[in-house]
Amino acid sequence: MVRVRRVYDPAEPGADGVRVLVDRLWPRGLSKEAAAVDDWPRALTPSAGLRRWFHAGGSAGEFRRRYEAELGAPEAVAELERLRGLAARGPLTLLTAARNPESGHAAVLAELLAGRDVPPRHDG
Repeated sequence: MVRVRRVYDPAEPGADGVRVLVDRLWPRGLSKEAAAVDDWPRALTPSAGLRRWFHAGGSAGEFRRRYEAELGAPEAVAELERLRGLAARGPLTLLTAARNPESGHAAVLAELLAGRDVPPRHDG
């Protein structure tokens, strides 16, 4: 099971399983203890350029296309495969500071981890 939650919400030890932060930057005002993050694979976070483009008015559909292309990088593919293995063994919670985590990059990751094919690998 893969779910998406805000990192600011209190941890749910029985339900969260492995807690994975999927934001490039550490959430403001949150201590490491309060976040209870088990893993932080930065290779799965959207690039700074893609984040800037989206926040400047880019469309959600185009963001998704570009983000999935970034996830085709060898390092990101390896991280996706590793997290899929964790999800196969028990609950996996993707954490983000986004106000609406169900419609951002964490939701894209959750879909990929829950069964959609991993983006094709590319070198470059």
